[in-house]
Amino acid sequence: MAMRPFVGGNWKMNLDANGATALASAVALGAPACQGAVDIVVFPPFPFLERVARALGDSGVELGAQDLSSEANGARTGEVSAEMLRDVGASWVIVGHSERRQHLGETDARVADKLLMALESGLRCVLCVGESLEQRKANREAEVVGSQVAAALAAIPAAQVHSVVVAYEPIWAIGTGVVATPQDAEAAHGAIREALTSRYDSALARETRVVYGGSLAPGNAKALFARPGVDGGLVGGASLKAPDFLAICSAAAHRLIAH
Repeated sequence: MAMRPFVGGNWKMNLDANGATALASAVALGAPACQGAVDIVVFPPFPFLERVARALGDSGVELGAQDLSSEANGARTGEVSAEMLRDVGASWVIVGHSERRQHLGETDARVADKLLMALESGLRCVLCVGESLEQRKANREAEVVGSQVAAALAAIPAAQVHSVVVAYEPIWAIGTGVVATPQDAEAAHGAIREALTSRYDSALARETRVVYGGSLAPGNAKALFARPGVDGGLVGGASLKAPDFLAICSAAAHRLIAH
């Protein structure tokens, strides 16, 4: 039986309060068309979490945050804890996004600490991994994503991995309009599952959802989702337009039917 696809909308540092409410309401209105076939999550900026939660209501679309602190509480100015996220209605969080690794200096060790904190606090996680253009040119993509997966999950027991979705986000394809080919995505997802097999076993590797991120759009979603082992997507720019995001969700739903 095919796994239920996952589609997440990462709104990044975009929108204002009214725009966030309007986008969430539009996604909530269109989501029933995919009800039961796709797990849909939106990840707005921190200031809009509560109002987006209200706009989503009982639509079945879940709420996630774009990051969290690796600490439970305390003197961490500007940080947001897992407990705070749960308190405002978030059930998911993104960990290890390449923009934070690349621009904010997040190391594999920090990503691992955040993942552990999130899971121990009852949040489900999208763990992002991916190689740079230089690493791809050096044919190191499998090595890089494998090591990132291994580092992030080093302290995570098998029983908690069901709460993790791994997102393959090639850095060279994020926000650039350049998209990995379906074959590239399938190969990278295979490397991720090999790392999961090495850390745990092949059964758990098969049961863990691995999704694609990196300039994912309605025009390429169907071809990417058709590849074996591509279980949905983490959507950036296209998630800021409800029709585009819902079209990607629909493509994921058709993937489940086709498989």
